[in-house]
This record gives sequence, structure tokens and C-alpha cells, in this order.
Amino acid sequence: MASNATRLRAIALYKELSRLGRDYPDPSYDFQGRIRRLYEKNRNLTDPEDIEKALRMGEYIKKETLALYSLRKYRHLKRMYPDSTSDPLDPHS
Repeated sequence: MASNATRLRAIALYKELSRLGRDYPDPSYDFQGRIRRLYEKNRNLTDPEDIEKALRMGEYIKKETLALYSLRKYRHLKRMYPDSTSDPLDPHS
């Protein structure tokens, strides 16, 4: 059985992933459903090492999702504000 601290950590991670999933760029990926299925699959884990491994995987997914969002924002800004070093009147730059 997981300790109370581990349970709270898992719930907090689930909430964070759930919030991140709201803005996932590809609706066909079903981010929310995948996270829910992962949690349901791992709900009966009892070995502390397995629980820790599952939580680390969740943290990894969170970091990768945040990186994806940052990249999406960066690309959007790059499109909105073209390279300022080029001359807008020069067709060859």
C-alpha cells in the first residue's frame, strides 16, 4: 500500500497532467484519456519501487508536455514577429 505522501503526490501529478491536457495541440491524440488509462492501469501497484517508477514516468510526461507547449509558443512568436535583422523592403533578404 502506498503511503499517504505518495498518494498525495500521485493525485497532484494527475491534476497537473489533467490541466496540461486541456491545451494539448492534437485533439485526436486523446491526452486526457491516455493519462486516465495510465493511472487506472497503475492503481493497484503495491511495490514502492514500481510506484516511484510510475510517478517518475508521469513527471517525465509532464516535462515533455511543457516543452511541447513552449516550442509551440516559440514557433507562434517566430511567425508573428519575423526576423528583425532583415530589411522588409529588400526581396532578397
